[in-house]
Amino acid sequence: MNAPLPPTAPVVETTEQLLQQIRLLSIFHYVVAGLAAMFALFPLIHLAVGIGLLSGRLGGTDPDAALVGWLFVAISVAFIASGLVLAGFIAYAGRCLQQRRRHTLCLVVAGLECMLMPFGTVLGVFTLVVLMKPQVKPLFVPS
Repeated sequence: MNAPLPPTAPVVETTEQLLQQIRLLSIFHYVVAGLAAMFALFPLIHLAVGIGLLSGRLGGTDPDAALVGWLFVAISVAFIASGLVLAGFIAYAGRCLQQRRRHTLCLVVAGLECMLMPFGTVLGVFTLVVLMKPQVKPLFVPS
């Protein structure tokens, strides 16, 4: 009836295949870093509204408008700065992957990338899968 399947041999990847995967991950890190930087600049709209409230062009002389303006400015600057820092780390991880240096940093950034849905999540998971292979760590230059 249903015969059991014969055991299959484990797939062993060559060093050249692993290097190709690392090169592709490096390229995709640059792409996701650019997308993350672009999305990090969306709060510039809120920054402009906050500056408008502070200057009196949107809220007049109302003291509550100034407080809301400061909140808009502070929160938007925090979001922009943190998004650009994350994009910078992603680009730096792409460079480290390209040079095959700083294995641990690449793992940490891959974990952080998983927050950026959907592209960062996919790239982060694939990066973690490739970098956790036991054959990959020796390919990196010791730092």
